[in-house]
Amino acid sequence: MTQPVYRAAPPADLAAPVALEDFTLIYHRRSGATHLLSEPAPEILEVLAEGPADATAVAARLALRYGLESEEAIETVLAERLAELAALGLVEAA
Repeated sequence: MTQPVYRAAPPADLAAPVALEDFTLIYHRRSGATHLLSEPAPEILEVLAEGPADATAVAARLALRYGLESEEAIETVLAERLAELAALGLVEAA
């Protein structure tokens, strides 16, 4: 089964993220909503800024950036987080 490919919301739609201890605040201009995100959501948004990707590619980018091992379990979690971020409008299907 083919995984959905996602891309980050256009930079103009998101205000610069603000770090607050263990959370990140991101204001989504188009919806007028402020989102309180925890790991790994901000990191997913960072690697999607490099270009569209599915969960496997996001896992590989995170592994490269943070020295993680890419495993199937990680890809499953990332697929769930990507779907959640899409529901919030912070990423969209490519």
